[in-house]
Amino acid sequence: MIDLEIDVLGGLSVRRKSNPLKLPASRKARAMLALLVLTRKPQHRERLCDLFWEGPDDPRGALRSAIWKLRRLLNEPGAERIVADREWVRFEPVAVKIDYKYATECAQRDEELAGQEFADLRAALDQPLLAGLDLPDHASYQAWLTMMREEAEALRTQLLPDLGARTGAPLEKPGQLHLARQKIGFTHATDGTRIAWARIGSGPPLVKAANWLNHLELDWDSEVWSPLLQELARDHSLIRYDERGNGMSDWDAVNLGFAAFVTDLETVVAQSGVERFPLLGISQGAAVAIEYAVQNPDRVSHLILWGGYAAGWRVDDNTAEVRAEREALITLVANGWDRDDSSYRNLFSRALIPSATDAERIAFDEFQRKTVSAANAARFLETFADIDVRDRLSQIQCPTLVMHARGDHRVPVANGAELASHISGAEFVTLPTDNHLLLGREHSSELFVAHIREFLSSDGAGSIQTL
Repeated sequence: MIDLEIDVLGGLSVRRKSNPLKLPASRKARAMLALLVLTRKPQHRERLCDLFWEGPDDPRGALRSAIWKLRRLLNEPGAERIVADREWVRFEPVAVKIDYKYATECAQRDEELAGQEFADLRAALDQPLLAGLDLPDHASYQAWLTMMREEAEALRTQLLPDLGARTGAPLEKPGQLHLARQKIGFTHATDGTRIAWARIGSGPPLVKAANWLNHLELDWDSEVWSPLLQELARDHSLIRYDERGNGMSDWDAVNLGFAAFVTDLETVVAQSGVERFPLLGISQGAAVAIEYAVQNPDRVSHLILWGGYAAGWRVDDNTAEVRAEREALITLVANGWDRDDSSYRNLFSRALIPSATDAERIAFDEFQRKTVSAANAARFLETFADIDVRDRLSQIQCPTLVMHARGDHRVPVANGAELASHISGAEFVTLPTDNHLLLGREHSSELFVAHIREFLSSDGAGSIQTL
């Protein structure tokens, strides 16, 4: 009987009887768990210290703490999974299902696979191994991780065509589905602010403007961002970046104004070397994408907007009550964002992903805390409140797709309709969800990607639709 499920394809996750478990906050502890699970061999304590905690501090103490946390997480009566003595540490897969091991075994079976079983296997192997668990400053671990990712790529390339033939299921060429290893780089805006950017996947370029909130590595652990990024990178070279003030970009940026956000996008595009490309803007990133498209009509081939708005709440015609609530929220964020108590961050989680489970909301709360400081979160909200690109909408020259959640709690669907109505020839699509940021498991997330693919394969012209 399977009591525990461990997934390493995509971000590391652990479930007990289908309920997600909260992993240790330490990335090193999570990376050590992944190594123990995948090597399936006892690891000497000295080697683990060298891999993860080499330095002047107390590596043995850090290792003991990590082992204690993993034991609390995985061990239970009758199932000691993290086993450690004075010299060795190992993982025992007692009543455990590991997605990577299961995928390999399924691929090697002789009998035909049922349609859903094949679909599940294919979806698992399409995901990058241990996304978000890179440790660039730990060369030996990073070398092992690179080797494992290459092994996973080889497994996927060799086995999926064979499975496709056995089941009779149509399958695209592996190269079209392959997610190349994410490459992260740094560049500097004109004011000297350091901007982190990344490229992943192959194919024609697709540039995504930054939005609330991003982190080039932690995004891969997120139920919001990871599934979307995986899908977009399946058939594009996806270029994205962390906005100044959050993620892996410079948190000490002096200027967090709207014009600076546009400059960051310009800087990343220049550094990437792409000439002409579709541009995706989500939430307030839609306004940044609009401004960039107007300033650079020769660069943007298509404009894709989700959950966007042309005017912030200070500019738009909001009631005094709404304004007072939003101003109070900025004050709450400035004073409570960094607290261990997630109440303040939870205000955003509930507005952005109202249909999320408690586990998904808790994970997103923690993601937000790690991604931006209290001061910068408040500064971002100040800037978003004053956005105004209404006079730019009529100047957009490229085909534009505007999509919006019908039940959006954060940015009402009327804002999306207003946006589309002022862009010449724009196509407007509403999707059946309440979430401002889409969860990868929901059907609307699949529809979102499908509409993008259809839009980019056509002239981009269309009319108002609902689904």
